[in-house]
Amino acid sequence: MNGDLKVRVNGTIAQLNDEQGLAIEPITYNGSTYLPVRGVANALKVAVDYDAANNEVILGEKVNGTPLNAEKFDDVRYSKEPGQTTYKGKNYQEVLYQHSDNEPLAPSLFVTPDKKYQKLYLKLAAIDKDITEIEIKDLDSNALLKKVDTVSINDGLKEIEADIGGVKTVVISFHVKSGGGYMVPLIDSYYK
Repeated sequence: MNGDLKVRVNGTIAQLNDEQGLAIEPITYNGSTYLPVRGVANALKVAVDYDAANNEVILGEKVNGTPLNAEKFDDVRYSKEPGQTTYKGKNYQEVLYQHSDNEPLAPSLFVTPDKKYQKLYLKLAAIDKDITEIEIKDLDSNALLKKVDTVSINDGLKEIEADIGGVKTVVISFHVKSGGGYMVPLIDSYYK
C-alpha cells in the first residue's frame, strides 16, 4: 500500500474510495503502481460494475448490444463537444449531432453494420424543434426498413428499432424543421 501517493483528477487531488465510501490506497509493487478500478471510476465519476458471469469489469455505460461506434459510421456529424453531447443534464460523451438555425434540414447518416447484426436500436433526441420524419433504408437496395413520422422535442431520448438483417450499410434520413436538429448518442445506440 502506498498512502503517500496522491491522485489528481482535473488538477485537484482526489480521494480514492470503494463502493461503501471507504478510503482505499494505490499499491506500489516491483516499481509499478496499481490503482483500484473502483476508486479511479468513482474519482472520475464513471460508472463501474462487475459481471461475474463473463468475468468482466465494465467501465462506463452498460450496453445491451454492440455500440454504434464499434462499427464504421459516417463521422461528418461526429462530436465530443459537451455543448452538443449533453442532453437533459447527461453527457453522452460521443454523439452524432446536427442543428440548423436558418433552414429546414434533410440530412442523412450512414452506419455500416456490414451484415453482422439483425437489429438496429437507434436512440435520438429532437433538439429545439420536432423531427418531422425519419426513414431508415438499406443503401444498396434502397429498401425502406423503418419509417417514423414524428419525434417531438417532448419525447426525450427516443429509441427506434429497425430490422437490419443482411444489410451492409444503413442510411438514416432526418427531416428537421428550421431551427431544429437531432442528437444520436453513439454508445446508447446499438446493434444486436
